[in-house]
Amino acid sequence: MNTGDHLIVDADLYGGSIRLFNHVSEKNGIEFSSVDCYKENVAGYIRENTKAVYIETPTNPMMNVTDIKALAEITKEHNLLLIIDNTFLSPYFQNPLDLGADIVVHSGTKYLGGHNDTLAGFLVTNREDISERFRFLIKTTGAGLAPFDCFLIQRGIKTLGVRMDRAQENAIEIAKWLKKQDIVGKVIYPGFEEHPGYEIMKKQARGFGAMLTFELTKKEYAFEILENVKMIKYAESLGGVETLITYPATQTHADVPEEIRVKNGITDCVLRMSVGIENIKDLLNELEQVFAKVRGE
Repeated sequence: MNTGDHLIVDADLYGGSIRLFNHVSEKNGIEFSSVDCYKENVAGYIRENTKAVYIETPTNPMMNVTDIKALAEITKEHNLLLIIDNTFLSPYFQNPLDLGADIVVHSGTKYLGGHNDTLAGFLVTNREDISERFRFLIKTTGAGLAPFDCFLIQRGIKTLGVRMDRAQENAIEIAKWLKKQDIVGKVIYPGFEEHPGYEIMKKQARGFGAMLTFELTKKEYAFEILENVKMIKYAESLGGVETLITYPATQTHADVPEEIRVKNGITDCVLRMSVGIENIKDLLNELEQVFAKVRGE
């Protein structure tokens, strides 16, 4: 991207992406329009200097689902790049390039590595011109993985399918359990039929993933849950074998202005969970004990 270029980006993005765009890219003269790409008319935001559309699907943390194929038709019509962060589903569950995306972004630190023991990022494309540009930039900046990190990622990918299947099975059971709790106001998981993106997910993905978000009826309940979990770790990452729970308001999205955060649904009552591959009985037993303590039982 060059100074003066414009990007359309999803309104609900990982906080690190928002920090990069707002505090680095804008300073360097790149313009952004934040759009709810899953429901708004993206074409209406295209300008003469628009170069690309950047989305996550499902989004982090509100699990909004965008129709990739439909969006790709718009970007191709206007000769724009479509860039999709596929970290939440991984290549095992979703392949955006097959649906018309030009570039796919993965945080290899997450599901691809799978063990929370290496830092990695990937840019994937099926276009030769983009691939050559990436190759030039990697050689110029030195942004390549060290040999041992490559080994760790390759090791993780060998068990990707097994881990994703097990984590998804656990996530579905936990999401169902959470829906029955009186101190939970909302559970957001795209594997529920009532989720607005359910049918789109069935069409463009092979699974619903192991990420879920839920909203407590009081923010004090959220704090107490975070203080009392033990086997489930209160930590910011995702995609490892361990189940992690995160408080987006002060962790992943701490630098997002409050009015924008709340508009996107990230209130002080919201928790995000990355479900791991532990025994589901152990996970539910922990949640039952924690929730009982929160209720004062």
